[in-house]
Amino acid sequence: MTADASAAPYMVAVDIGTTSTKTLIVDRAGRVLASHSIEYPLHTPTADRAEQDPLEIFQAVLIGIEAVVKQLRLRAEEVLCVSFSSAMHSIIAVDQELRPLSNCITWADNRSASYVDVLRSSGLGQSIYSRTGTPIHPMSPLLKLMWFRDNEPDLIKAAYKFIGIKEFVFAKLFQRFVIDHSLASATGLFNLQNLDWDHEALHTAGISRDQLSDPVPTTFQISGLPTEYAEQMGLSPNTPFIAGASDGVLANLAVGATEPGIWAVSIGTSGAVRGVVREPITDPHGRLFCYALVENFWVVGGPINNGGIMFRWVRDQLATLEAEEARRRGQDPYDYLTQLASEVPPGSEGLIFLSLLAGERAPYWNANARGVFFGFSLVHSKKHMIRSVLEGVMYRIQSVASALQEMTGQPNEIRASGGFARSVFWRQMMADVTGTPVHVPDSVESSGIGAALLGLFAMGVIKDFNEAHNWIRIQATHQPDPAITKVYAQLTSIYRNVYDHLKDDFDAISAFQQEHSPITQTKKEGKA
Repeated sequence: MTADASAAPYMVAVDIGTTSTKTLIVDRAGRVLASHSIEYPLHTPTADRAEQDPLEIFQAVLIGIEAVVKQLRLRAEEVLCVSFSSAMHSIIAVDQELRPLSNCITWADNRSASYVDVLRSSGLGQSIYSRTGTPIHPMSPLLKLMWFRDNEPDLIKAAYKFIGIKEFVFAKLFQRFVIDHSLASATGLFNLQNLDWDHEALHTAGISRDQLSDPVPTTFQISGLPTEYAEQMGLSPNTPFIAGASDGVLANLAVGATEPGIWAVSIGTSGAVRGVVREPITDPHGRLFCYALVENFWVVGGPINNGGIMFRWVRDQLATLEAEEARRRGQDPYDYLTQLASEVPPGSEGLIFLSLLAGERAPYWNANARGVFFGFSLVHSKKHMIRSVLEGVMYRIQSVASALQEMTGQPNEIRASGGFARSVFWRQMMADVTGTPVHVPDSVESSGIGAALLGLFAMGVIKDFNEAHNWIRIQATHQPDPAITKVYAQLTSIYRNVYDHLKDDFDAISAFQQEHSPITQTKKEGKA
């Protein structure tokens, strides 16, 4: 890099996701000038496994950076830094030569589900959660390591390190094992007060601190790229790489939810509600996560499994004839289904859908939860069902929001992002269900934009995130309708009661479904 490298106009942002790696070129005004996305498969050899090839993802990072630099024909000295966003909760066993001894075990992997009850029943789970801020759930690397400890003890002994996917990328590039505080705070192994590995959690997992990376701030810089990688990506060997953070906390940055009272709500396939606090806090009931970003900036909230995937279920399973009619008309099926839903009054005339088809994370953390239509009567039609599913997703958001409100107070506004934010109908529904104004920024690459902004901060170009307020451009605002909010408040209360009454039955029906699933039946036939 030249002496005036701090004047370089562009940031490269790399967002390592579950299904793809997206790479952006962002200028100092927050505009995306180039982008490239590389998809890769999620391997599910059994129903409870969800793995990826770490080498494939590493190549996606290299190719993505190379592609965007070439798109703009950038010179190496024009790149201020490369900053990272990453999905949370992944874990890979590697040997001393950085050879993977396992695939990348993703957040969606459920093999360690039985350890949830082990930790909760002993009280150890709440003790560890209160210090680490990661809810007790199979997504957590803590539980994955417990599974390895009991099922693959030889792997525990053979592994030089257990690392996440972004750590793997940095280790391949720089031969150093570092993990940013943000991703570390999502492992269930990291003490939020000490900003270091938690002794009791490590003991529970059956590993030593030497088997984990060194925790570093999200603003940590590293340079010294090997020549072959620098030349491939079109960068200088001295281009700073910024450790970066998790995709969730960076999404808050991108939409301007950087102050207490401004919440970020994103709904893609899944969803999340996130608020900002100035010091780490945990929920006495273990419902919410607490993840780090920078000093005096912690993100508290909860994820849901059942977001936009519920609308896709409506299109593909519940309203197939209506979806086909939309295609015949040359109309987007989602737009047509939304039109049908809008013909039904708010509250679906008392039809409630518990949108729990994929089990659920916050605030219940119940993998056995299942979907329920409640309140059916002769007045209800397919249109009511469609609307009630969309409302059911918003009731899920509100259930997390209620828990978050207990911890941080009433929000002043919500910043909405994700695929659902393209729907005016759904955005207004969120305002009405939550009783909170909803603002919609124009950013669609939220985590990548957040990574670029963090890079600008890490390089000292800005001293405070508020200096980049012009990055956030609000394109729409929705105010709640008090009369409709009152209707939804009544139904949300009923929704919670129905869930509470069905908790034991969820366990029973989940056990039945597992016992009678095709996979279980095939295994039984194989043994017979």
